Amino acid sequence: MSDLWKPEIRQANPATSFAGPATEHATIGRSIVIKGEVSGQEALFVDGTVEGAIRFPDHRVSVGRGSQVTADITAKDVVVMGSVKGNIHCSDLLDVRAESTIRGDIVSRRIRIDDGAVLRGSVEIQAAVKSVKEPEPARVETAVVPPAVNPVPVAAAAAAAGAATSPKRVAGSSVLLKPE
Repeated sequence: MSDLWKPEIRQANPATSFAGPATEHATIGRSIVIKGEVSGQEALFVDGTVEGAIRFPDHRVSVGRGSQVTADITAKDVVVMGSVKGNIHCSDLLDVRAESTIRGDIVSRRIRIDDGAVLRGSVEIQAAVKSVKEPEPARVETAVVPPAVNPVPVAAAAAAAGAATSPKRVAGSSVLLKPE
């Protein structure tokens, strides 16, 4: 066989997959109990117990299967796989997985609910906010139109137009005449 083609064998790297590198996030472990406010600037995975408030307005908060969260959650995305007692406010997507429970009011732009999930409270879906730019005022440019080589008198053009109801172009000019 030729040395031109050699199969390359690579070991699987657990930190990467075909979809790209694994997302890094902070984790509250199973044995951790937090009473108070939890906030930050990265994604959060809750596998333990949180009582109070969770605020990650620009990131994802995931509530694990065995977790007990008694807190209001404010985040860009929220994934619930366990139990949440409190209001949830998402600026993008709430993903409620099977066998999860939410007791509280929900405000989100999008929501996805698996069969077997339990929701008690109100759900408000907000419309996506579109940034609307003020239209710029139209610029009107004026120009002087030079006279045509053989100008036709306006009276002659009007007589040529006769009783027609549509505007007529004056020959050799960019002037439109509208009959009276």
